[in-house]
Amino acid sequence: MISRRALVASPLLLAPTLANAQDFPSKPLRVVVPFAAGGGADIVARLVAPRLGEVLEQPVVVENRAGAGGNLGAEAVMRAPADGHTLLLTSSAFAINPSLYRQIPYHPVRDFGPITRPALMPNILVVPASLPVRSVQELVEHAKSRSLSYASAGVGTGTHLAGEMFKLQTGADLVHVPYRGGGAVVADLIAGRVALTFATLPSVIEFVQNGQLRALAVTTAERWPSLPDVPTMQQIGFPDFEISTWIGLLAPAGTPSRAVNQLHREVVRIIQLPEVRDRFATLGMVTVGDTPEQFASFINSELRMYERLVKASGASLE
Repeated sequence: MISRRALVASPLLLAPTLANAQDFPSKPLRVVVPFAAGGGADIVARLVAPRLGEVLEQPVVVENRAGAGGNLGAEAVMRAPADGHTLLLTSSAFAINPSLYRQIPYHPVRDFGPITRPALMPNILVVPASLPVRSVQELVEHAKSRSLSYASAGVGTGTHLAGEMFKLQTGADLVHVPYRGGGAVVADLIAGRVALTFATLPSVIEFVQNGQLRALAVTTAERWPSLPDVPTMQQIGFPDFEISTWIGLLAPAGTPSRAVNQLHREVVRIIQLPEVRDRFATLGMVTVGDTPEQFASFINSELRMYERLVKASGASLE
């Protein structure tokens, strides 16, 4: 039975929690990027952070905490106080890692509260200019007469799993050649040492435009503005083929909804600023700005998709 003293005291016990939620932000914010500096998530973080700091009237510090494919930084945010002052700005690896690693120290749904996706960029199917194919259909036919190699930025990366999706949906005979990062992939692709890759757009757009690489398709649902003549995989007969590299902002689970909603509102406003949208465009990105609920649903669908692709690939990391 609850005592009268407990009933009287309970509002007093709740008062600090309510005050903390209402006072957000009450101190500097930390945005953890679980990758090295210079990547897509890091660039987005450094575009958004100073503008977010201005409107929140608190410093917003970007911290790179790389390691274990993004797992170390994610774990650090999961263990931080759920008050909105520590955030995770991550990528598609967040949805890949639960299937790729034998064990990870967090649960992507249970331990995090989605805020929004600031941006995404497509994967683009490219081949050397020397390869005698000019369409996906010709590439698939070419692969039926000989085994072709496809390169990726590493086992379990988005570029690897886009290739696995391609194999599953086209039946093409492809041999995976993993590299350590995308730079070497592009060099060997131009030289004709590998036959194709599903690259991130910013890493190959220059070589597509100068004719060293040939773009056959993009992997998003719509054509890409800077490459209007390149079809989507869906447009050429693969209706379920959609895979992209996305950048997402999350908070520890249990972060007050007021803080989440305020962060969502301000980040969406920031990514819609002309100078931010233009910068995204030069990097091969587009703005998204979905709601926390939409982002949560998207994460669940991504987890299911990558579970199938990782299983099909046989990839596994410790």
